[in-house]
Amino acid sequence: MTKQELFENIQRKKSFLCVGLDTDATKIPEFLFDESDDPIFAFNKAIIDATADLCVAYKPNLAFYESLGLQGWDVLERTVEYIRTKYPDQFIIADAKRGDIGNTSAMYASTFLGVMDVDSVTVAPYMGEDSVTPFLTYEGKWVTLLALTSNKGAFDFQFMRDAETGERLFEKVLKTSLGWGTVDNMMYVVGATKAEMLTDVRAIIPEHFLLVPGVGAQGGSLEEVCKYGLNSSCGLLVNSSRQIIYASSETDYAQAARKEAAKVQSEMEFILKQKELI
Repeated sequence: MTKQELFENIQRKKSFLCVGLDTDATKIPEFLFDESDDPIFAFNKAIIDATADLCVAYKPNLAFYESLGLQGWDVLERTVEYIRTKYPDQFIIADAKRGDIGNTSAMYASTFLGVMDVDSVTVAPYMGEDSVTPFLTYEGKWVTLLALTSNKGAFDFQFMRDAETGERLFEKVLKTSLGWGTVDNMMYVVGATKAEMLTDVRAIIPEHFLLVPGVGAQGGSLEEVCKYGLNSSCGLLVNSSRQIIYASSETDYAQAARKEAAKVQSEMEFILKQKELI
């Protein structure tokens, strides 16, 4: 999927919502374990069916599937296949946070962008260019590079300043990685809880897409993210996970998820119209 195709999906759906499939077996409705032989997949399927027309992307978080061993990998693969088959316009991000020496990264890239056939995988840039470029060799696929995260520990390293230039580490990551990919195959993770930093981020990467976690349960503000982060092609995929998928633990969990997703989509539609992007 190209940047233009992603923007066209955003315009058509009037949404730049990414639904995080952080499916925790201890949090899904208990009745699913009685009614289904595969409760986690049944949960994912219902959430996807309830929200697909309101979002443009899904982001399964690998930790929640890997923790279940082979069963979890099976659920993950079938979830991706289900989205691919029934909702082929969706942009799928494997939130795997990989990144290793070149030959190892090449295997990770093959796993997610080749075999699993997702659109993008989150990659950590700490080990530098040769740990990232293997993910950029797949035509039509993307790297989603960690730049400025939404967790409290982001302040441990990401805001460290170069003693000579005053440049912060996340700014160094952005500037250095610009030469690795393009606006059509690289986007960046910038947390919603650091929304005021988006001005500095956009000064370096004005045209790239940003994946923005932290809206919803983590307390990030969609309005603030859009104020500082929107560009002429929207340029944002705003992720919400727990607020949507765990909106209810009862039999109405899918309807409740849809209701929460619709609230976010409605706010996004208003912002897109206000900015004359639709």
